[in-house]
Amino acid sequence: MDRLTDFVVLVTGGARGMGASHVRGLVAEGAKVVIGDVLDDDGRALADELGKPALFVHLDVTDEQSWKDAIAATEEAFGPVDALINNAGVVQFKPWLKTTTAEWRRVLDINLTAQFIGIREILPSMLKTGRGGVVVNVSSTAGLQGFAAEPAYVASKWGVRGLTKAAALEFAQQGIRVVSVHPGVVETPMTTEVTEESYVAQPIPRKGRTAEVTALMIYLLADATYSTGSEFVIDGGAVLGPVVPVPLEED
Repeated sequence: MDRLTDFVVLVTGGARGMGASHVRGLVAEGAKVVIGDVLDDDGRALADELGKPALFVHLDVTDEQSWKDAIAATEEAFGPVDALINNAGVVQFKPWLKTTTAEWRRVLDINLTAQFIGIREILPSMLKTGRGGVVVNVSSTAGLQGFAAEPAYVASKWGVRGLTKAAALEFAQQGIRVVSVHPGVVETPMTTEVTEESYVAQPIPRKGRTAEVTALMIYLLADATYSTGSEFVIDGGAVLGPVVPVPLEED
């Protein structure tokens, strides 16, 4: 406990699902957390639940002014930002030939361009602390391999992977660490239709749990002080491929 005492962290998409899990976990470790989201009712309810260490701000991650307002509100409430978790994102399952240009742009705007804007806007605040900072960009296993019928999502998550490495190199001398996290399918309201039978051949044959991803987030902020530009995969071994039964040889 208290591994993040007085850390100021902004979590995008923090009102529910994995984001809300991260917010709760960070507060439990002593952080002051800003919940950035367009889901105003959910965000305010979470902030009310957690009390003084939490603040909700309306944040449309695709809008530059919204980022500026959110960072200003963060500094007014808690001071300069120590860490940003770029968690906001959308999934679109749609065949390539049926994906419109507008749909393509929406997915890339939310999943990729928003992370570029967020890093650009928050860096001046991080530099005010005098102790560097941490950016965690949420990608996906779709940023490590291809999936059919998800062209915009896959492209955006591969883009996050590259964006992370570019930022890690550019801001290293300022003491800013930038890493990417690549979750597999995790139990959230967005994955209720994915049944456990889908994971029979996965090395760890189940969905991930939000608490497991949150534990990784806390490690990356508190303990991974020698990691930057790195990819942290949390997927039950999914990207390894299916388990092939191999009979054990007897002596």
